[in-house]
Amino acid sequence: MITASEERREVWSAPCWSAPPEGPTVLLLCFAAVLLAAVLVSALAHRTILSTAALFLVAGFLLGEDTGGVLHLRADSPIVAQLAELALFAVLFTDGMRVGWADLRAAWRLPGRALGWGLPLTLLVTAVLAHYVAGLDWPEALLIGAVLAPTDPVFAAALVGNDKVPARLRHLLNVESGVNDGLALPFVVVLLAVAAGSDDLHLGELGTELAVGLLIGVLVPLAAIALERTRWFAASAAYAPLNGVAIGLLVLALGKVTHGNLFLAAFAAGITVATFGPRERAAFEHFGENIAELLKLAALLVFGALISVEFLGEISWAGWVFAVLAIVVARPLALWISFLRSGLGLREQAAAMWFGPKGFASVVYGLLVLDSGIAAGDEVFHLVALTIVISILAHSSTDVVVARAFDEAREAPAWHGVLHRWRRPGRPVKVPGAGDGADRAGDADGQASTK
Repeated sequence: MITASEERREVWSAPCWSAPPEGPTVLLLCFAAVLLAAVLVSALAHRTILSTAALFLVAGFLLGEDTGGVLHLRADSPIVAQLAELALFAVLFTDGMRVGWADLRAAWRLPGRALGWGLPLTLLVTAVLAHYVAGLDWPEALLIGAVLAPTDPVFAAALVGNDKVPARLRHLLNVESGVNDGLALPFVVVLLAVAAGSDDLHLGELGTELAVGLLIGVLVPLAAIALERTRWFAASAAYAPLNGVAIGLLVLALGKVTHGNLFLAAFAAGITVATFGPRERAAFEHFGENIAELLKLAALLVFGALISVEFLGEISWAGWVFAVLAIVVARPLALWISFLRSGLGLREQAAAMWFGPKGFASVVYGLLVLDSGIAAGDEVFHLVALTIVISILAHSSTDVVVARAFDEAREAPAWHGVLHRWRRPGRPVKVPGAGDGADRAGDADGQASTK
């Protein structure tokens, strides 16, 4: 008979490598390895079409269960939806901190066009493509239009974060992406109920969810900022960056408990901090962006693991055509109509029309469709996933190229002028960013000024 002490000795003497690592450990190991690779090539990625976002997506694809067999993840795995939701929350919170309420009021004209006209038009054009190209019924076609309508400029970071790009264009993309996630959610919920054949669209519950989210996003930061400014409390320099983390986590937790809209709460909280707590905003800004970046990259790795050759092979050629058209036709056409007679320069308008990347909002909403149990849920998710993959690869690889079109003349590479003279002999060299009214930059209030 083996005594208890002998059994303990046997357990402790067993080598730690005798048992294979579990799922979370493998995921952590893969993420750490890919993150190190991304850090080592980040300087190169900043200057070229190489994209760290695409690197994590491709790594997830290669490590996925149906490809490399390293990461055993499925679309219904809890960590997939949780990580995508958390990443989207963090991105919206940090995006909201880039704009205050005064900025929104002063420069709402162009974002208002993109949201008021561009969002519903993008939804409708995408739905038409889904119906006539992919062959979906109208309820499912409108549903996929709502899922793919939101944009996510974190995959166009070189454009949004480039100071040479006109401020009004960066402001437009930032505000649009932060607000359209919350605006698209009601359409997704209602159209999901329609696709499921439900007679009750739960409009009252939806309105309550949005209102609660907005209330939490405003009141929590206001209370935290007010407490810090009393004579009883003060944040030390070392802990000041954690103030934003605490506010964000409290908003997230309260949103979960009360079933408020997390994404609207996140963006509203970011705007509230930027408006009423400039000191808290400055302390958190760099630290918060790093947190959001880590969550974004982890979510991309997990999302990439869901995609495989077999997964892509299940999509018909019509689905591939739809995915491409959803990117190169739907948003460009919608924003071209939205910006008619807006005064936006041709170059800025073209950049805004192209940079409508599909990101975490579409991932989260696509997972909602998959979990809903509707008949066409699997087909809709396949089309959504394919569109997101193509969008990430296309937009994150072209942001640097488009951003360079806004470089000033003195910062343009020397070979540009030589090439231009060789192609157009006898004509004066014209460098992007140093020319006519189409090349004018604008400040945050939308007024143009020459560069």
